[in-house]
Amino acid sequence: MSRGRGVSRGAGVLAGTAALLALACGVGVAHGTGGGAADASGGHGASPAEVSAREPGGGGEPSRTDDVGVPVGGGSWMRAAGVFSPPGSFLPSDALTYDTGLVPAGARIEVTQFAGPSGTRVGARLRGLVPGRPYGMHVHTSPCGVDPAAAGPHYQHRPAATADPVNEVWLDFRTDEEGDGRAEALHAWGFRADGARSVIIHDRQGGAGERAACFTVPFGPHGRE
Repeated sequence: MSRGRGVSRGAGVLAGTAALLALACGVGVAHGTGGGAADASGGHGASPAEVSAREPGGGGEPSRTDDVGVPVGGGSWMRAAGVFSPPGSFLPSDALTYDTGLVPAGARIEVTQFAGPSGTRVGARLRGLVPGRPYGMHVHTSPCGVDPAAAGPHYQHRPAATADPVNEVWLDFRTDEEGDGRAEALHAWGFRADGARSVIIHDRQGGAGERAACFTVPFGPHGRE
């Protein structure tokens, strides 16, 4: 499905493989707890060194880690980070780019979730995208797959109801001159167990658009599977 703008599929595969080799698969998942909200920069309750290591591009990404904590004070947080690679790359990734012209191989994503009694906060940070460009992004119902359609439709708080930022999680953003972007969404409701499993990056903002990339994320009522 790649349009091939700026990076050929072959070059994208090589770049994605190199990035994944450098980061030993380049994907990490961490779960934590805390009584306060976690922001998109690293999560509540982490030390400055831990937060720095977790930043996309900070050099501290583990190959894969599942660190599950028991919710404390009625709230918990989750963080997942990955490096985008085209489907079929030498090393598998939970972050897939279907259009390397919009989401280059080697671009990075970090998604955080804080779940508490008052609702849910979802944050996202991205690096290495096209500079100065708007992107759409939404939480979807299923994990990513080789086929962009595998992630299913948008997650909806009230299924089969309105498709808008109130009933869904919209994380539209615009990248800066370095190709970095961030977004955050706040809702008074929480995710259903196993109901939200990924985020999709779209080629345009709003409620629709072509699927440019996907990242599998373990969203949940308490920030974990």
